Amino acid sequence: MLSAEFLTRLGVIAGDGNLLTDQASCYVYGYDNSRKIFPPQVVVFATSTEAVQETVRLCNEFHVFLTPRGRGTGTTGASIPEQGGVALSLERMRRILSVDPANRAMVVEAGVLNQEVQDSARPHGFFWPPDPSSAAYCSVGGNLATCAGGPHAVKYGVTRDHVLGLKAVTARGDIINTGCYTTKGVVGYDLTRLLIGSEGTLAVITEATLKLTPLPAAVGGLTAHYRDIASCAAAIAAIMAQPALPSALEFLDQASLDLIRGRHPGLLPEETRALLMIEVDGSEGEVAASSQAIRAACGNDGLISAEIAPDLKELWAARKALSPLLRDIAPKKINEDVVVPVSRLPELLGGLAELSAKYRVANANFGHAGNGNIHVNLLVNPDNGEEMQRAEACLDEIFSLVLRLNGTLSGEHGVGREKRAFVAREIDPVTLELMRDIKKVFDPGNILNPGKIFPAQATPVG
Repeated sequence: MLSAEFLTRLGVIAGDGNLLTDQASCYVYGYDNSRKIFPPQVVVFATSTEAVQETVRLCNEFHVFLTPRGRGTGTTGASIPEQGGVALSLERMRRILSVDPANRAMVVEAGVLNQEVQDSARPHGFFWPPDPSSAAYCSVGGNLATCAGGPHAVKYGVTRDHVLGLKAVTARGDIINTGCYTTKGVVGYDLTRLLIGSEGTLAVITEATLKLTPLPAAVGGLTAHYRDIASCAAAIAAIMAQPALPSALEFLDQASLDLIRGRHPGLLPEETRALLMIEVDGSEGEVAASSQAIRAACGNDGLISAEIAPDLKELWAARKALSPLLRDIAPKKINEDVVVPVSRLPELLGGLAELSAKYRVANANFGHAGNGNIHVNLLVNPDNGEEMQRAEACLDEIFSLVLRLNGTLSGEHGVGREKRAFVAREIDPVTLELMRDIKKVFDPGNILNPGKIFPAQATPVG
C-alpha cells in the first residue's frame, strides 16, 4: 500500500485535477493494446518537466514503482504498470513549443499526437516521417519510447532517424538534455538514440526536437496482384534490389485480403492470393520513372497484374484497418512484428505457412515488406487452453525461424513485457549484461518501468 504521506505529497506535486486514486479511474490506465491489465494504485498527469522531476524524486524517496505512458496504443505491454505503483501519464503535455521551417525543426512536448505534428508541419511544406497506423491517436512520446516506424520507413527510416534532441528526466530525478539543434553534431555520447526505443526504462522523455522532412512534390501508387505468396516474396526482393526505391511497400497475404474483401466487396480481384501496395514519391518525373521501373521489377510467373493506381486512398484505409478486423476471425490475436533481411522474406513467409499448418493455428500476415518487417498475427480463442498451447509453441518456432534467418524479434512495437522472455535468444549474455548495467546507471533503485525489455528483480512498493 502507498502511504498517506506519499499520496499527500504527490497530490501537491501534481496539482488540482491531476491525480487519480479511485479504483475505476486507475483501471483505465492499467492496460494498452496488448489487452493485458495491471492497474496502478495511483495515476498522475504530468503538466511540465519539473512536475515529472518532482514525481520521480518522490517515487525514489519512497521506493515506489513509476510507469510512464502516452496514449496506451502500444501492443507489447510496455506502458502498463505491471508491478503497481504510479502510472505517470504524459497525455496533458500537449504544447507545440516551436515550428522552425528555416531549420526544418519542431519542438514539442511528449504528449503531442503524431497527427498534430503532421498538421502543424504541413502548412510549411514539411512532414515528420514516422507514421504508425495509430498516428491519429498515439503520442510523440510513445513513438520515441518504442522507436515507431510505419509504412514509409522503407524510404525515410524510423523515429530515431528524425529526432535532433530530447529533454528527459532520468530515474534519479535529474533533467538531461541530449543531442543538439543541428543535423550534424558529435560532441559526447549519443544519448538521444539510447533513450529512443528504451520504453521508458531509463528516463521519462518530456520534450523532443524533431527533424522535419520536405513534403514530396508528387506521390504515385501501384498495386501488384499475385497467385501465390512465393511469387510475391520474390517480387519484393526484386523491387528492393533496384535503384528506384519505393516510399512504401506493403505486403498482404490471403487471410488479410479476405478480411478486406469482407468489408470492401469488389475492391480486390478474387484470384489474388497475395498483394503488394507500392507507393513512390518525388518530383513528377521521378514518380513516373520510378513507377515504371518498379512495375517492371514486379514481373514474374506468379504475377496476375501490376497496375499504376491513380489513388490508393481506399486501399490504404483498408490496410490501416486490418489490425482490428482480425478480431472478426478470432477473439484474440498474438501480434508480432518480426523482421528479416529482405532477401530472406521468401523463406520467412514459406516458414510461416508451414508452422501455421503444423500447429493448426489461423494466421494472417501483412506489413512493411520493404524493410522485411512482417506483422504476424496468430488468431486464437483465449478460452481454449489447448489451442493457446499450440499457438505458444508455434510462436516459439516462429521466433527461432526469424533468428535463423538473421532477423530480429521486433521492428517497431518494442519488447515491453510480451517479448522479454525471448530477448536472450537474440542478444548475447555479455551484451545483455551491459544493457542491465546501463539501466542501473540511469535507475539504481529500479523504480522506472521495472521488468520491461528484460526481466528484472523488483522490490515491493511502499
